[in-house]
Amino acid sequence: MAYQALARKWRPQDFASLIGQEPVVTALRNALVEGRIAQAYLFAGIRGVGKTTAARVLAKALNCEKGPAADPCNECRPCLEITQGADLDVLEVDAATYSKVEQVRELTESLRYGPARDRYKVVVLDEVHRLSRQAFDALLKIVEEPPPHLVFIFATTEAEAVPATILSRCQEFRFRRVSVPTLASHLEEICRNESITASPSALRLIARAGEGSVRDSVALLDQLATYGGGTIADEDAAHLLGGYDIELFHALLAAILGGRSDEVAQIAGTVEREGLDPRQLFTRFLGYARDALHLAMGGDAAKLELPGEEAARLAALSRGSGYENVLRVLHQLLNIEPLVRRSEVPGLVLEIALLRAAELPKLQRIEELLGGGVVTARARGSAPSAPSTPSPSDPRTTSPAAIAEPATTKQATSMATPAMRTATAAAPASIAASESVAPNVAADTPAAAIASRDDGELAPRLLQAVERRRQVLAAHLAEAQRMVVVDGELRIYRAPGDQVLAAALERAPNRAALDEAITEACGARLRWRLLDGDAAARPKVEPAPAVAAAAADPAVQAVLDIFGGSIAAVERSAPEE
Repeated sequence: MAYQALARKWRPQDFASLIGQEPVVTALRNALVEGRIAQAYLFAGIRGVGKTTAARVLAKALNCEKGPAADPCNECRPCLEITQGADLDVLEVDAATYSKVEQVRELTESLRYGPARDRYKVVVLDEVHRLSRQAFDALLKIVEEPPPHLVFIFATTEAEAVPATILSRCQEFRFRRVSVPTLASHLEEICRNESITASPSALRLIARAGEGSVRDSVALLDQLATYGGGTIADEDAAHLLGGYDIELFHALLAAILGGRSDEVAQIAGTVEREGLDPRQLFTRFLGYARDALHLAMGGDAAKLELPGEEAARLAALSRGSGYENVLRVLHQLLNIEPLVRRSEVPGLVLEIALLRAAELPKLQRIEELLGGGVVTARARGSAPSAPSTPSPSDPRTTSPAAIAEPATTKQATSMATPAMRTATAAAPASIAASESVAPNVAADTPAAAIASRDDGELAPRLLQAVERRRQVLAAHLAEAQRMVVVDGELRIYRAPGDQVLAAALERAPNRAALDEAITEACGARLRWRLLDGDAAARPKVEPAPAVAAAAADPAVQAVLDIFGGSIAAVERSAPEE
C-alpha cells in the first residue's frame, strides 16, 4: 500500500477528533440533536485548524443513515462516500478556481433540484472570500431563500472579505488557533501510534513552529520523522525548524536591557555568520520578549511554554529590569517588525533594530534629567555599587576616622540641600557630643543598640538611600530641619508650616521606602516619628489659605509627588461667560 501522509491519515472523521475547537463542536452537536439546522454556515479561521474537515463531518452527520446525529457512524454508505469525496449530493467547490459569475449561476441552477439519495444536498465552498463581487451577488438569492433540502457551508481564512449581505444570512463559527500544549499532546498521541520516538521538548518545538495550525504541525512531524528515520532528536528539530537556542534569546534580551551595545552587535554577527533566518529569529525573539513582559507584570512563570529553569531565569531578568523597560523594548521592536519582514536585507535591519533597542537605557536617563530627577545606578540598568574601603597604603587614609568613613559619605553630603546642611550645623553642641556613634553599623545590629545618634553624616546618608527609592520623597525630606536618632527612634523635625512632607509620609509607598532607607542608612530597623521643628531654626512662614487648600487636594498632591514640585501661588481662572 502506498504511503499516506500523516496529515491525511490523521484527519478527523468525527467531531470528537477535532483538536482544540470545543465551542464549535458543542454548538454543532446541539444543533444536530435538536434539529436546528441552519441554511448556511460560515467557518472562519487560520489555515489548518479544521474548517473544511468540520464541514465534511457536518455533511456526514446530516446524511448519516443513523442521523441526523451528533456524530456520524462512519460505517454507512453515505458516510464512506463523503469521506472518499464520491458522494454526488455533497459538493466541495474551491472558490479560488470557481469564482466567475457564470460558474456560480450554473451552480445555483443545479442546486434547485433535490438530492439524488441523501437527506440533504450540502455545498462546501472553500476559500469563499475569493469569489468576485458579481459572483457573491449571484449567490445571494439562493443563500437567502434556499430549498429545504439545501445547506451551504462556507469556509474562509478572511471572513472580513466576505460581504455583509452573505454574513448576515449565515451562522458564523470562529475556529481559533490551537494552543501549544494541546498540539504537543496530539503529536505525542500520533508518535505513540506511529512508532515515532520524540522527546517532549522536540514536540513542543514542533507545536510552536506550527503556529496554532494542526495540519502544519502534523506535517512538520512527518518531515522530521522521515529525516531521522523514525527518531526526532532535539538538535535535528531545532536545526530543521529554524529554531533558536533560548540561551541566545536570553543573552540578547539581557544585553538590550543593560544597554550593552557591543554584546548586541556580537550576537547579531553570530546570526549572520551561522546563516540563521533574520526574519524568523526576530519573530521568535518578539515572543520571548512578550513572555518577559508578562513576567515583569507579575505573571506566573509556570504558565509559560518554557522549561522551568529558563522561565525562572527570564523572570529574574525581566522583574529586575522593570516592567516599563521591558515594555519600551517590546514597543520599539514591534515598530521595526514590518521593516525586518519586508526588507531585502533583513540581517542589516535586524542588527540596527537591536542596537536601537539597546539605546533605550540612555533615553531613559535623559527623560529623568528632563523631569528634574537625579540619575541613579538603578536607572542605568545596573545595581548600585557597594562603597569601597580604601586600603591602608592609600594616601587618603591619614587617620582611623578616614578609614571608617564610607566612600559615599562625601558624595552624599554634597547632594544635601543648603537647608539640610544648615539644619545639621545648627544642632546643639551638647546633643552632638552626647549622641555620637560609629558611622558604620552592622546590618543585623538591634535597634536597642543604637541609643542615640547625630554624627553629621546620618542625614546625607539617609537622603541618598531614600533617593534611590523615591526621588520626590527625598526632595521633601531635604527640607526637614534635623534628623536624629534618640532612644532607638529616628526623629524627623520638619520645618514649621511644612505640610507637604507630612502629606507625603501619609502615603503607604513613601512610608515603605522610608523604612527600607532607614534600615540601609542606620544599619538596623528603627521606628521613626515626624515632629515639628524649632521656629527659631527657621522662620515660620504660614502658607496662604489658597495654597494650603490646594496642597490638601489629592490630585494636586499626586502631581507634586510625580514632578517633585511645590506650590508657589494659586491663581483662579476667569469665570466662563
